[in-house]
Amino acid sequence: MTKKVVWVAGLITPVVIAMVLLFVGSPALTASDQPSGAKVEVKIDNFSFGPETIKVSVGTTVTWINRDDIPHTVVSTDGVFKSKVRDTDEKFSYTFTKAGTYPYYCSVHPKMTGKVVVQ
Repeated sequence: MTKKVVWVAGLITPVVIAMVLLFVGSPALTASDQPSGAKVEVKIDNFSFGPETIKVSVGTTVTWINRDDIPHTVVSTDGVFKSKVRDTDEKFSYTFTKAGTYPYYCSVHPKMTGKVVVQ
């Protein structure tokens, strides 16, 4: 009976850990995580930007990479940056030179939104 309990516990533990990580998610990317002039990537996939919100330092270059099977754009709501339509595996980069909050969206799919907070 003891061997069965140990075997079940050994099987359940990794499953529980995986479930906790799934529900907790990954930590948010913050400005303190990278120096000025750093490069940060945002993945476009499954009709979403990931991570949806990022915090970066002034001077950081953010690169959006389209990993979806359909075209997308990256357009700031205040006209600061605007990509052309990006197909699968195509990239768009922008270097943030001023502190502020920069909301953006996909002009092809306006419900897709994200935000860059520059500190």
